[in-house]
Order: sequence, then structure tokens, then C-alpha cells
Amino acid sequence: MVLALGRKKQRVLIVLSILPNLFLAFLLSSDPLITLSSPHHCHLPGPAPSPEVLNVSLPWEKGLRPGDSGDLSQCKQYANGSQSEVVDCQAGWDYNITEGLRNNIWDLVCDRYWLVPVEEVCFILGALTGCLGLGFAADRIGRSKALLTSLTLSVVFGVLVCVSPYPSIFIVMRFCLAAASAGVYLTLYISRLELCEPSLRLIATVLAGLMTVSGELLLLAVALGCQSWRGLLGAGAAPLTLFLSYGIPGVFPESPRWLLIPALFCSSAPELDSEPAPSSRPRLSFPELFHSRNIWKNICVLGFTSFISHGISHCYSSFRGDVRGTAPSFYWTYLLSVCAGGGAWVLLWATVDRCGRRGILLLSMTMTGLASLILLGLMKYLSENAITVFSVMGLFSSQATASLCVLFTAEIMPTVIRGTGVGAVLALGCVGRLSSPLMDLRNHYGYFLHHVVYSSLALLAVLSILLLPESKRKPLPQTLADGEQYRRPPLGRRRRDNVPLLATPNPET
Repeated sequence: MVLALGRKKQRVLIVLSILPNLFLAFLLSSDPLITLSSPHHCHLPGPAPSPEVLNVSLPWEKGLRPGDSGDLSQCKQYANGSQSEVVDCQAGWDYNITEGLRNNIWDLVCDRYWLVPVEEVCFILGALTGCLGLGFAADRIGRSKALLTSLTLSVVFGVLVCVSPYPSIFIVMRFCLAAASAGVYLTLYISRLELCEPSLRLIATVLAGLMTVSGELLLLAVALGCQSWRGLLGAGAAPLTLFLSYGIPGVFPESPRWLLIPALFCSSAPELDSEPAPSSRPRLSFPELFHSRNIWKNICVLGFTSFISHGISHCYSSFRGDVRGTAPSFYWTYLLSVCAGGGAWVLLWATVDRCGRRGILLLSMTMTGLASLILLGLMKYLSENAITVFSVMGLFSSQATASLCVLFTAEIMPTVIRGTGVGAVLALGCVGRLSSPLMDLRNHYGYFLHHVVYSSLALLAVLSILLLPESKRKPLPQTLADGEQYRRPPLGRRRRDNVPLLATPNPET
């Protein structure tokens, strides 16, 4: 049914499924920019104060991280010019903006800073909700309807976020926007994969990933240009209205593989551009799913690996600042993370079809654990350059692991639950990402134990990956029975004798 579309139309549909990723990056990756807190101090009356005036008007605070000698207080000032009494800032704050947006979200600093991690947690929980809810909807009502619903909600909540008057409304709207945007990403991902034959699946996924990386780089360029969080989010939501044209009949039809599911229970297959009757839509047998132990095993292993790879990625980004107290600039950290993601996609393109999904997943997870062990065990003896090298290595390998987990899941999950399976793995990745805002809320207190736990779990994930099947150059499974046949290949081939055993004659013949 995929080939019935024609090669030309198939390629066009794949391109149409890749293009929205450029603008989805604006909505899904903008949190570091809009929540970035610039250096600040209490606003003092009169013109811009000189350093001497600041030293007299602001108290000195010790640094909280090792190696940090401290600085002038950002949230306190002396009362009435007297250095005997310290009070909170009375007239707001002055910002020394050298990075990020000039017009950032409301003054969420000092005693209101707790709203920043809350916003980040709510955004991640929104993405988790969208992955689970809209992934299930994609299996029940179809990829096309789930995509259009998610796109419409993304545009609506994108506009509402831009006009939010208060932080509380902003946080609620960001939760809804994250859920809708995650649904768009998920439905496009599985629709794209179902349009490809085995030889095209990897290259189409890599191109979509590189399009997302391009969107993250474009996001930074737009942020430097507009300098407003409202304009930045509007630049991501507005272009998504163009993709609502996918709802026009014939522009982006329903996934052929999803349409094929009802045909397995009926006498004839439906037409590609026709809507299946309500009675013939996919019916999931929950008792059969409950007893599909192999499918559950694959989801658990890949979900656990996704959880570790997303959670440990933050440890590498902040390791230098946690240990040495000299955190790199925001631009350096952001570009390093984005470029590591792009390099991970290039690595997957070069190796996965040659060495197999399971082998490269095992290699990347091993590199992730090895980088953590070296950083944790030798951090007192490593130079600044060595810490940077191993942090980049860990960041690179963890992002490769996270990307490959999603592709692996989409290839071994049957069509009837592919949206739910991929959504579950992405949701567990969101659970791992929750460690980043929670550590920021605690000012990275206990970072060492946090990293040790993730490193230990990474070694456990390496062993669990050995239980996965191999999906290289194999057709996508359709039903639960097909998914149960994807089993782990033997670790070693059985020995076969070239000389057959001598058979004793049968006396009855």
C-alpha cells in the first residue's frame, strides 16, 4: 500500500512530514532562552551607579559552589545607606544583560525565582501528557486526525502564551502548548516512518532530526534579533498555521499502514484516500496486549534507556560548573548541546544501517556510562580541557542514545500500538528530563550523588539492551502477533556439523 502511493508522492509526503520540525524546535526548545536569568542587582536611585556606589550599597555574599569566592548580592541591599541593616530589594532590579533576551519573562528572580523551575517542570509534564494522550489518539482515530488536532491546539495555545498577562496563566498555557507540540512531533514521526520502506527509514529520520537541529540554531538567531520572549514564541507558533493545510483532502493523507489494520479483520482493503468506517477501525485486544510479554519487555528496556539518556544529559552540561565553580557561558553551553545533537544524528546515519540498531545503541550507552565513570572517578585529577572533552563525549553519546531509542521503538512496535509505544518511551524520556529543573531548584546541591545514581543505572541499561531484538532492514510489524515475533537474536550461533549423523535403519521398513 505504501508503494501504491507512487515514488514521487511518497518522497513529497516524507518532505512534508519533515518541514514542521524546523518550527517545532521554537516551541519545544525555547525554555532555556526564555527562563535565562541575567546578572542583576537591586535598583538604586539616581543614574547608573558606579562600582564604588554598588560596593557601598550592596552586601557581599559568599559563593555556594566550590571555588566560587562570591559576589555582590543580587537580592539584598543596605537599608537607608546604612550598612547595619540588610533588606530585600525595594525598587525592583537592574539587569546586566550580556546573554539571552533583553525583554525576558516577568522579574522571576530572588524570592520569585521558584516560579522558573515550576514553569520548566510544568512544560516537561505537558510534553509527557501530550506524548501519552495524543500517541494513544493516533492509534485510535488515525495519524492524520491526531496531527491536525495537535497542530490546531499548538497554534491556539501558542497565541495564548504570547498574550499571557500573568506568570500563572503563562505556566498553564505553556503546559498545554507543550502537550500539543509533543503530539505534533509524535504523529509526524510515526507517519513519516510508516511512509518509508526499510531502506529509507533511517535517512528520513536523520533528515528530520537535522531539521530540528537547524530549528534550534535558527531559534538562537531569532532570539538575538527580536530580544523579546513574546516575539520568539510567536515566531514559532505563527508558521505552524501554514501546516494546517495538511487537512485539505489529498495533501497529507492518512498513513497507509494504519488504514491496512482494518483490512486484517475485513474481507477487502480500504482505499488509500477513504475514511474507514467506524466499525472497521482498529480494535485493540487488551487481553492480548496484556499477554504480549515480548512487546512489554521491549517497551520497558527502551523506555528505561530513554529515561537514563535524557536524565544524564543534564549532568554533562553542568558538570564543569558543579565541580570547578566556573560554568561556561550560556551561548557556549547551548551551541555545544545543539551541535552534539547534530553530530549524534550524523553518527547514526553513518553506522546504524551498517552495524545494526542494537549494536550502536549498546555502543552509545556504553560510551555514556564510561564518560560518567571517568568524570566522577578522576575529577580531582582532570584538567579543564579534559573535563570539557569527556563532558562533550557524554553529551554526544547520551543524545545519540536518546534519538536511537525512539527510532528503535517505532520500528519494533506493531502499527496497532505504535503511537502508544513511541509515546510511552518519549514520556519516560520526559521523566528523565525532570531532573534538570529539580536540580536547579536546589542550586545543584547533591549533584555528585545525582550523577552517581544515573551512572549506575546507565551500566544496568547496557546489560538490558542485550535483550532487545534487531530491526535493521526488517518490515514494520502490523499486529500484536507480528510484534511478538521480534525477539532477541542469539548471542552466538549454534555449532552445526557438516557431516550428518549416521541414521540407524528402521527395522519396520
